[in-house]
Amino acid sequence: MGAARRRAAGHLMETTMTQTVPLAKLKRSEKNVRTTPPRNIEAMASSIRARGIMQNLLVTAARPKGTYEIIAGDRRYLGAMMLADAGEIDAATYGVPVKIVSGDDADLREVSLTENFQREPMTAAEECVAFQHFLKSDGDIDAVANRFGQTRRFIEGRLRLANLAEPIFEALSEGRITLEMAKAYGSTEDQAKQERVFQQYAHSSYVNADQIRRAIVNDTMKASDPVAVLVGTDAYVAAGGKVECDLFSEDGDRWSDPELARTLAAAIMEAEAKRVGEEQGLAWVRPIATTSLYGATADLHRVTLEPAPLGEDEAARSDAIVARCETLEELMADEEMEETAYAALEEEFERLREEYQTLHSRPPVLSDEMRGKVGTFLTLGRDGKMTLETTYFSETPLQGSAGDGTSGLTRSARDTSSLPPEAVAPGGKPLSARLHDELAVQRRDILAASILADPGLALDYMLFAMTDQSRSYSRYGTTVTAGRPQDPQMPKDQPATQAQLAIAEARESLNSDWTTSSSPVERFEAFRALDDDAKASWLALTVASSLEAKPDYSSAKTNPLHARLASILEIDVAKWWRPTSANFFDRVSKGTLLALLTDVGGPVLAARYVGSKKGEISTSCEKLFAGEAITEAETKEAALAWVPDAMRFDVVVAVADAEFDESVDDETSETAQDDVTSGNDIEDPADGDSDEAEGALGSVNDDDHALIAAE
Repeated sequence: MGAARRRAAGHLMETTMTQTVPLAKLKRSEKNVRTTPPRNIEAMASSIRARGIMQNLLVTAARPKGTYEIIAGDRRYLGAMMLADAGEIDAATYGVPVKIVSGDDADLREVSLTENFQREPMTAAEECVAFQHFLKSDGDIDAVANRFGQTRRFIEGRLRLANLAEPIFEALSEGRITLEMAKAYGSTEDQAKQERVFQQYAHSSYVNADQIRRAIVNDTMKASDPVAVLVGTDAYVAAGGKVECDLFSEDGDRWSDPELARTLAAAIMEAEAKRVGEEQGLAWVRPIATTSLYGATADLHRVTLEPAPLGEDEAARSDAIVARCETLEELMADEEMEETAYAALEEEFERLREEYQTLHSRPPVLSDEMRGKVGTFLTLGRDGKMTLETTYFSETPLQGSAGDGTSGLTRSARDTSSLPPEAVAPGGKPLSARLHDELAVQRRDILAASILADPGLALDYMLFAMTDQSRSYSRYGTTVTAGRPQDPQMPKDQPATQAQLAIAEARESLNSDWTTSSSPVERFEAFRALDDDAKASWLALTVASSLEAKPDYSSAKTNPLHARLASILEIDVAKWWRPTSANFFDRVSKGTLLALLTDVGGPVLAARYVGSKKGEISTSCEKLFAGEAITEAETKEAALAWVPDAMRFDVVVAVADAEFDESVDDETSETAQDDVTSGNDIEDPADGDSDEAEGALGSVNDDDHALIAAE
């Protein structure tokens, strides 16, 4: 009877109870559906060495009599044979547990397929918990690694994953994140940092392991970083720093508190700069943690110095070299000269030329009179060693000493003089159109959240707005409406601002029973029945929801009426909104960030970050401007009070309507205005792309009005 007919008749293949067969009596079978060579045979051999073969093999009788072919269990067989080949076991006597099955080829292949197909490996989360539990009784990681045929690094990695922050481990267990994403979170032992990054990407559908690892790495520092080498591990740990080993990459150890490392390095470099400055009598020496002066010489003037003059002997030698070279040139002009003689003269000529260049390649001389007027930089090399630069700069032009009067890095060549101040970033560059629009929306939301507390002002403003302009026809039989503004498109992945949360909370707290009827007349009567306080609250929300972020989207100016409302309400924008990497720092150039650091903490603070990547500076700025960084009291106060001009109301001066609406006529102004309205980012080439994520972020009007992109 064929296999199909037997199965249809409900018959099962014949099997025996589990029995033991010598390893030497087993051989591989062509009926095994696994044709790919098994992997990790060494790990299986280690497991068999420690615990024996724990699961029986499926075999079928073969020829010669007494031998068996393996239908399922190839990897266990090969692991045991590896031990036999190594002389650790005797294949002739080593017993292997088997279950013997019989049937035709189709039956045996079906058994092989079923045994392999139905097996489900442990999940990574299950492995983590299992190894963690196992090590509680046997704390020797090396011994456990040997018993399971794994490396110590693999076991340590699984233990690190077992100690992930609880929400992340749950996500791994439930399959909401991949193993690679879990490893990215596990690149740091700091659970608070893990959870912070996890929450950052909690609602993102497009996050990957590389993004997670970058977010965590941006908050750490490589142990091979020049700053880390300068400070030294002992000093860093003694100051409370923590060193982490990334078990899932080959990048080496990382320091979990780069801000502490930079603070320690700054102290070392500032002390050395002070010492060498006093020793050489210079006006100043600025320490920067890089070898590049790019970005550090803004507003400085390079000083051109003459090289030191030759001494008598050196001048005589220089003249002798010139005379001899002239003689050699005459001799080498002889076309009849043999090649060997010509080559000797040519070699002498080259040697003399190099000697002449060495004589005249002399360092510049800084006179004693000039020393007190100029300064230079103490740089940090890739090897962590400090070097005093020999190029000198002056903070003011020096007569007869200044070079070309420009610095190594000048501010933007774009003319921003005709732009309103809220459209210009620190350092003088215009903001990109998209960033300016987003900041305008967030500033508007702050005004909207504030006006909720003053229904009387909201009423005055609404009545003025309704009586001062004509509006379009409404289906409610009146031209009095509170139209929804056409907001610029906002990124989806930015968290809600404090102002947006306040508006949402105000909306939730309102008595909305009157809105349930489908009849406008019934809704009107229900609204009339509300008490005055409830009506006033609805009025304030209506006015708040009608505010426009900008007068129009071809202008960078701020509405002066908004500025007046903010003045009446005494709005402190800094208490409502703080700049973050997502909403500001990642969106501007590295030069802008350094200029901003100079504004709040002086050139010494900015110099600490000249050699850092833009992402690292952005992360540090987010902490500093949130008041979370350890820094001087004055710097902290300035950082906590700072907001970009695009978020401020007090930069707007009340002007007449005619002046407010007048256009910019001159070509230069139009060009400058285009920088803000074209949508182009103004970025340094070295800074990389700005984070210009598209989307819509919940604002005051998100629930009932579609946002219109500004671009």
